[in-house]
Amino acid sequence: MGQKKYLPTNQMMICLAVDNAFGSEIDYGMLNKLYGQEPEREKRYSPAKCIGAEKQVIQGNPDQKLISTSYVERQNLTMRMSMRRFTRLTNAFSKKVENLEHAVALHFMYYITLLGRIRRWLIRIREHQLWRRELVNISGRSMI
Repeated sequence: MGQKKYLPTNQMMICLAVDNAFGSEIDYGMLNKLYGQEPEREKRYSPAKCIGAEKQVIQGNPDQKLISTSYVERQNLTMRMSMRRFTRLTNAFSKKVENLEHAVALHFMYYITLLGRIRRWLIRIREHQLWRRELVNISGRSMI
């Protein structure tokens, strides 16, 4: 596999699937979040308050500072905001699993393509290629 991969997850991840996918070629750490009592009045909409977290090494030698769920939580939020079928109390659900699979595939194809374009554009800005050529074209006169 080459370079060892790194995977941080929360306790919802299935360890067997990770083992089957990566074998011993991964540094795997898990973040277990500890939750308090659920609010009595707002059970349906409010999650329980997170009162702490425990980091656990599952396999390999993961960096303790990097064990978090920030990346996957950001990706889940992006997916929920982009595809309304993943938000609660919606009628945009898929009756067929195949339709759901196609919708997710289209989302990630668009998202990855968009990220690639943004990265290329930022690189061009950094190298001052965009500043010199396109700002003159946009404004019609030299701004530099």
